[in-house]
Amino acid sequence: MEEKVVLVNEQNEELGLMGKLEAHEKGLLHRAISVIIFNSKGEQLVQQRAFTKYHWAGIWSNTCCSHPRAGESFLQAAERRLYEELGIRITLTEQFHFIYRAKDEVSGLTEHELDYVFTGTYDGLVKWNTDEVNNIRWMGTAKVLKEIDEKPSDYSFWFKIILREMKKRNLI
Repeated sequence: MEEKVVLVNEQNEELGLMGKLEAHEKGLLHRAISVIIFNSKGEQLVQQRAFTKYHWAGIWSNTCCSHPRAGESFLQAAERRLYEELGIRITLTEQFHFIYRAKDEVSGLTEHELDYVFTGTYDGLVKWNTDEVNNIRWMGTAKVLKEIDEKPSDYSFWFKIILREMKKRNLI
């Protein structure tokens, strides 16, 4: 059964549920989460999305991202997906949220999300789910930003917004 996303307006008021693919085909605003994990050296864990993803396949992005289910809080969704994608269970801290819209030129699908961003710290082994993640790297923020400047199309649209906002808020 297809996952459903929670459709919302710009004030985060629920408007209903819709299949994830249909919401991305129509570009409708829905809830989302993004997580960035740092290690004790200050490096962030970035992931390359699996090549089997139906949109934004194979691009590099933040540690993990997904959508809350009906009745699930943003934090619960972030904790669930961090474990499902990377096998990591840690305490997360909400940092900020924003709304963005981006079209994936390869798939033709549109992300239009109210995205809540969470951070945490982790130094253990990462056992990623190959259905979700193709590869991972621990990278210093300066190196991530340099790579984004050199090859912006290799990185997700939302990750670039998150890093810009984190820099503005002195979180990185």
